Amino acid sequence: KIDSPRRKSMEVIDADGHIVETDSEIKAYLPEPHCKRSGGLLPSDGIDSLMGGRLGGLEDNDLPTRLRDMDVEGITTSVLFPSNSFRVSQTMEREYAISYCRAYNNFISDICKKNPRLKAVGLVPFQNMIYDAPAVVAEVNRAISELGLAGITVSCQGLKEHLGSVMYWPIYEELQRLGAPLCVHNRHAPPGEDIYDSLLFKHAVGRPIMTAIQFAGLMYGGVPEKFPKLKISFLECGCGWLPYWVERLDEEYERRAPEAPLLKAKPSEYLKNGNWFCSTEPDEHELPHVIENFGADIILFASDYPHYDGLFPNAVSNITKRKDIS
Repeated sequence: KIDSPRRKSMEVIDADGHIVETDSEIKAYLPEPHCKRSGGLLPSDGIDSLMGGRLGGLEDNDLPTRLRDMDVEGITTSVLFPSNSFRVSQTMEREYAISYCRAYNNFISDICKKNPRLKAVGLVPFQNMIYDAPAVVAEVNRAISELGLAGITVSCQGLKEHLGSVMYWPIYEELQRLGAPLCVHNRHAPPGEDIYDSLLFKHAVGRPIMTAIQFAGLMYGGVPEKFPKLKISFLECGCGWLPYWVERLDEEYERRAPEAPLLKAKPSEYLKNGNWFCSTEPDEHELPHVIENFGADIILFASDYPHYDGLFPNAVSNITKRKDIS
């Protein structure tokens, strides 16, 4: 139900919905011998993020339910991201990693073929770039050109290099050539000392800290200068961190610019080019401040549906009822 004139006038694109893929669904797309693997398909962090189901959510949603819930929210189009499959970046088996990504991309492409309101982003094994970059770039091309996926996403857990590393540049070159975005979607806390004694602590820290790290790596690595038309989005941790972080990156750059030799301007200047984006939580208090600093055009709406920490059925209405934004 679309309950206000404001909502009726809006085409709502959910830039960060999720499919909750199962091992059995992916196995059906894996070739031999990988389809015969026993146990879980990907490494586990050993954490039950749903606390045995006590946190609720709609994790077992099916396609008819999803489409009905999109209607309830007033969402026109939903862009689907993986859930469990983000852990592919932690896989050390090279052939299996590329095989898994191909299987996932085929799986999610078939899901999207069932209804034009569904789009999706694909996966490639960033960790394989040091071993077989041509195969990874070929899968970027296949995912976008042949399967019709909307972009490529990455979760950085397990990667040995930050995303600004030259190692990953062939991926960015291909994405820029294809006009498709890189979608940075982190999960848990940064590598290093495991000081976390609860999922609450780890979950609260992980996404914003890892996203800020990768934002800095991409920026100081010179990616916006080297690939000026590449679109990059940062998802699943809100946008309120952006003013503080960009101001800090500017301040550091002013003092140590020679250490970022590819940049020709302060980090904040690159955000004016309109190619770097950030998703917002629907009820995020800092949203007006971010819009004031960087403009509304860099903001993406994200529901996080069907995960437990989303706001269904009120994700869209939490935006449209706000009086502090246009």
